Amino acid sequence: MALAVIRTPSLEPWKPLRRKPLPAGRPREWYVTHNRRLKAMRLAIALLDAGVYVPSKATNATIRTMAQHIGIHPPSDTTCRMVRTFIRHGR
Repeated sequence: MALAVIRTPSLEPWKPLRRKPLPAGRPREWYVTHNRRLKAMRLAIALLDAGVYVPSKATNATIRTMAQHIGIHPPSDTTCRMVRTFIRHGR
């Protein structure tokens, strides 16, 4: 017979993750791509939280408006495509 275990929530306050420095010695394109992916992921999460679940609803204008709303620089067309890809494959 299995017992149900009720876990109590942690009483520790939420702490954001510490950022680690990026590895040195990589080509510049690696850093550009890495930062673009991070930005696209932030935007995809914000759009999903706002109720945009379909890539066709995430137009460039919608994505750029969300970027302004969350306080980051407007994304390029490439980053907007990446955001739609994250939304498409994130289901």
